[in-house]
Amino acid sequence: MAPPPSVSETPAASKNPAVSETSAAADNPAVSENPAPEIVDSHCHLDFPDFDTDLPDIVARAHAAGVSRMVTICTRLRNLPRVQQIASTYPNVFYAAGIHPMSAAAEPPVSVADLVALAAHPKFVGIGETGLDYHYTAETKALQQTSLRIHIEAAQDTGLPLIIHARGADEDMAAILTETCRHRPYPCVMHCFSSGPDLARAALDLGFYLSMSGIAAFPKSGDLRAIFAAAPLDRILLETDSPYLAPPPYRGRRNEPAHTAFTARTGAEVFGLPLADFAAATTANFDRLFTRATRKASA
Repeated sequence: MAPPPSVSETPAASKNPAVSETSAAADNPAVSENPAPEIVDSHCHLDFPDFDTDLPDIVARAHAAGVSRMVTICTRLRNLPRVQQIASTYPNVFYAAGIHPMSAAAEPPVSVADLVALAAHPKFVGIGETGLDYHYTAETKALQQTSLRIHIEAAQDTGLPLIIHARGADEDMAAILTETCRHRPYPCVMHCFSSGPDLARAALDLGFYLSMSGIAAFPKSGDLRAIFAAAPLDRILLETDSPYLAPPPYRGRRNEPAHTAFTARTGAEVFGLPLADFAAATTANFDRLFTRATRKASA
């Protein structure tokens, strides 16, 4: 969650040399395909005020675009009732909750027991987002690290995936994740991944997942696309982080889960795959990580 960091201006890198800088901005046939290939938005914020006036339409457009399931993320536990209401209203919406690192100083502290208790809800599927953000809130790094370790312990206790936000803190993030996971393994996704190759390698070495957002479709995100291209396909997820980070051709406007389809097309180009194959692979990856957010549970 939050505005994107700066990205490299290096030309696009891809397993498919035919990928162009402008291809991500073209209209995406995936949106109008009938039926559209099934994809999943693994990270959005449907409780944010941006969606207050038209949430039913947002969910309907997502379904029409092939987005079969969504995970909406609660970043402040005071907003949990609203997030739970949304997840209870829409069968294909699940939720996760935690304290965002940028809010670590402003929010009441959360305990491992508090987070573990949330797992009693049948639509609660993950811990977080949590993490480290030294780009905007470096002054609270000690609090952020404490909060991160609490969320990690909750993921270890529940077996639910940890959802990580990382910005401007690659070295500390890699060190904490490596230390804690080697001591007691847990599943994890690096949400909206836009960090450097060293953190990507550290996360992948631990068996974690990298989630591709609309940033990967920005024309100047060539270095980021190269990081994804070097990763195993079975460790890639899709997300919007909506209402932020809309991919072309919607960049600069409100993002929404339906726009996952545009990022999926970029991902397919990066991996040199037909869209349907890339969609199937990332959906299978989501199922493997978010074991509670099953098709059966959303039926």
